[in-house]
Amino acid sequence: MTTQKHFPYINDQMFAEDVALSDIAKQVGTPFYCYSNTAIGQNYQNYQQAFSDQDSLICYAVKANGNQAVLSTLAKLGSGADVVSEGEIRRARAAGIPANKIVYSGVAKTKSEIEYALSEGIFQFNVESEPELELINQVAKGLNKIAAIALRINPDVCANTHAKISTGKSENKFGVPISKARLAYKQAALLPNIKVQGVDVHIGSQLTQLAPFEEAYKRIAQLVIDLREDGHDISVIDIGGGLGITYHDELIPAKQDYAGVAKAQLGHLNCKIVIEPGRSLLGNAGILVSSAVFVKAGEERQFLILDAGMNDLIRPSMYDAYHDILAVDKSNAVLKSYDVVGPVCETGDTFAKARQVNESKSGDLIAIMSCGAYGAVMASTYNTRMLVPEVMVKESAFAVIRQRPSYQEVINADSVPDWI
Repeated sequence: MTTQKHFPYINDQMFAEDVALSDIAKQVGTPFYCYSNTAIGQNYQNYQQAFSDQDSLICYAVKANGNQAVLSTLAKLGSGADVVSEGEIRRARAAGIPANKIVYSGVAKTKSEIEYALSEGIFQFNVESEPELELINQVAKGLNKIAAIALRINPDVCANTHAKISTGKSENKFGVPISKARLAYKQAALLPNIKVQGVDVHIGSQLTQLAPFEEAYKRIAQLVIDLREDGHDISVIDIGGGLGITYHDELIPAKQDYAGVAKAQLGHLNCKIVIEPGRSLLGNAGILVSSAVFVKAGEERQFLILDAGMNDLIRPSMYDAYHDILAVDKSNAVLKSYDVVGPVCETGDTFAKARQVNESKSGDLIAIMSCGAYGAVMASTYNTRMLVPEVMVKESAFAVIRQRPSYQEVINADSVPDWI
């Protein structure tokens, strides 16, 4: 079970920092996401301290949670941003993250997105393929600009993580195979509107061991040496993200140890190290709070039916992901085994099976833990269910940082042509 000090129990009632979750639920209604501002800040500062003796740039992976309050919190701490779309660039810039701290990743950058990134003056494109490299050069030429780039290298290293979030094996869609890297850099150096400045690698997400990082960084270090021998001025190494969090009983390496591996393998190259943490900054800084609608007795099991569904939190359905599920009020110490499910008309709308939870009844609040990353940002309005509000807490204060839309707003997003 995860231990999340920013969501403690006080007199059997769960709090977010100094605010009772029951008080938030009374004002906001359920379901809602709740984030600890203090947890986000402390997680970021842990990375800062781990890399404090290394020329480095922390670029938060916006894909993990793009809420403006989250991004503003990180911007004020000095964070950059790792983005994968024009929309994420716009989010980062709106939150106050400087363009010269933005790295642009992603396998399918379009002409208009590249134009926007160049016009903003981002720090670096992490280029995923030779055709993308040609397009960036073409667009930069049209704008009379020089595009600073790193090629994302696929090192063919197994990340020992879920297949859907492993990105560093040869069969994955990401990056240039390391066997073809020197040729790709040779081609890049010939393009007049390209500035070759770095190497990028990212092998996956939710890694719980340091060995895959170490192996990938070893291969990248040798590549940098080879590229310098080929005449390329490599000054930046983007090591991606991927460090995991504790969802259940995983033992996660300390950020100091993670940084130690990076510095041991890459520090002698005298490059700026770019780090792209996402989940490890936000994951355990957020939860999803729901209400029990019914407790239903089936023939073989009991179902705890919540008002939150797979459209609000897709991870259990998509990845078979484990999340701790806790009663907000645990004054009833009796534990019961439930299949914890949502209201969506899919059997896959299941958060957990045969899970021990404090005995619950209709109206009781239930917290699904470790939802700060890849939670609200992946939500949908499937079944015409409204996107849930997001709340941020700091000490004894809380604010709604994304409102729950009305049904009319959801319906008004559609339009009916006059020929129907």
